[in-house]
Amino acid sequence: MGPQAAARLVAGRLHYAWVTLGVIFIVIVSAVGVRAAPSVLIVPLERAYGWSDAAISGAVSLNILLFGLIGPFTAAMMRTVGLKRTVLGSMALLVLGAGLSAYVTQVWQLYLTWGVLVGIGSGTGMVGLAAAVANRWFVRRRGFVIGLLAAGNASGQLVFLPVLARLAERFGWQSVPETVAVVIAALMVVVVLLLAESPAAVGLAPYGATAEAAEVPDGTNPFLVAFQGLGRGARSVDFWLLCSSFAICGFSTYGLIGTHLIPFCADHGIPEVQAAGLLAAMGVFDLFGTTGSGWLTDRFDPRVLLFWYYSLRGIALFLLPFSGFGTASLSAFAVLYGLDWVATVPPTVALTTQVFGKRDAPVMVSWVFAAHQIGSSIAALGAGEIRAITGSYLIAFVASGVACLLASGLVLRIARAPATAAA
Repeated sequence: MGPQAAARLVAGRLHYAWVTLGVIFIVIVSAVGVRAAPSVLIVPLERAYGWSDAAISGAVSLNILLFGLIGPFTAAMMRTVGLKRTVLGSMALLVLGAGLSAYVTQVWQLYLTWGVLVGIGSGTGMVGLAAAVANRWFVRRRGFVIGLLAAGNASGQLVFLPVLARLAERFGWQSVPETVAVVIAALMVVVVLLLAESPAAVGLAPYGATAEAAEVPDGTNPFLVAFQGLGRGARSVDFWLLCSSFAICGFSTYGLIGTHLIPFCADHGIPEVQAAGLLAAMGVFDLFGTTGSGWLTDRFDPRVLLFWYYSLRGIALFLLPFSGFGTASLSAFAVLYGLDWVATVPPTVALTTQVFGKRDAPVMVSWVFAAHQIGSSIAALGAGEIRAITGSYLIAFVASGVACLLASGLVLRIARAPATAAA
């Protein structure tokens, strides 16, 4: 049993690109779900060890930062050692980091396990992987595929939080890392059996094409490939516009809402499990919002889409602290923010591919996503510090809203002259 046998089983009924998409979707959802688990552990760890919000947020910030910075190198490794080996190696790091974290008793151990090992391991669950799979396996429906995988990236960080919160509440916080380690280990078997390196590896052309050259590892040093991409990007104004706007995207989603919404709600008397349910609801609506954004990206100007996404997000962030935290206002916020959560990814990937080309897109979009995670890291750490100093998250939310409105102006300038930018 392997990818070739699985491809023969579905031949004539389903293009194997859709099987690959399903496998990668599950990998991304699970990988980023592991990365986000510390969101439900902040309060239990504060109670168990007396660690401060700022100290725990520092580990989360390191996790988010490495999650982004490792992306260009994992994207380069997909070209040099292969897609399957890269995915399996990252999943092994997740199992190791999550498993060991169940036994931490010191803050530095939390930084090593959740911060370093899980941060690096979850780097596969990124837009670089989505771009690689979409470009390698699909000629038609690429925008839809990237939207679906991006939705999995965001939703995986949200939809499991109520389950993990209940595990922590009923069986203790150690049950959370133990459970996710077992789940990732089981999924490694699925990857071994079903994930093919490329369409040519199972005797097919990409979906929507009649033929295409085989995609094989080229043996180039992945660090060289990654830094060459960064050098090319550094000479492009469009690259810096993409990085700046996407950094604000990360600042306003994973870093602020994804990390701090639960303690923010707790400050207003809302139980942790209920607050985690809000994040899970956002994850469900994100599946529709980001997949729909991929569909829209195939049909409309991605710059205009990004303008509206950032504008609406900024307004929502301004309003939340003054909403009263009632059921109706929080539900409305969950719907609006969920639909907008990472709807920015498909048009951002489309613009990056337009500027830098299909072959380099996975590495380049990974560098752009690294900026996203730098923004996330700053918000995760900064919001925790603001709460510790002022006793409130108000300043953090207002600052994030202002930044989103700034991003809505920046995106209108991206790829206005792609030929000049490429040169």
